[in-house]
Amino acid sequence: MSTKLTSSDIIQKASPALFSGLFGFLFEEEKPLYKATIEAVAKQRKLRPVFIERKPRNERFAWLQEALGRKASDAIAGHILQIWLVGKHKALLCDFLDALGIKHDENGTVEQLPPQPETPLLEKAVNDVLQKHDPEVVAVYLHAFQALNETGWENLDTILEKDERLQIGKPAAV
Repeated sequence: MSTKLTSSDIIQKASPALFSGLFGFLFEEEKPLYKATIEAVAKQRKLRPVFIERKPRNERFAWLQEALGRKASDAIAGHILQIWLVGKHKALLCDFLDALGIKHDENGTVEQLPPQPETPLLEKAVNDVLQKHDPEVVAVYLHAFQALNETGWENLDTILEKDERLQIGKPAAV
């Protein structure tokens, strides 16, 4: 039984600290996307954007996380996850793809996802990035990798289900 997360599930389960970092990045580095996200969520909830913008930052981010964690916001959630991962965590993306021998651009993106790699190679790549990068960011990336690719990799689904370190919203096992 696959428990593949959607983009909105990932946002919903992410720690408030991770989400604040994500939205802080959008606020600082991707202002047009930040404003568009607020406008889209406001419209979806039948509110004026100023209602969201006037909230104190921590309250605004908590409200946005709750709103983007809804199924109706899945497309928006997927877009902001992609922009944040490519913009802020391209080293993680590149490290993961390099460990798998997958050609990519300087941002860690690929034109077409190749067939799934052998499981031992994939497990090694996951372990390598977990040692080098923030485990919650790695978990978000790998779940988003599956959510944002039409087919994904079955063996990555299995790893995501079984490896406690890759559970979003739960304290990482040490």
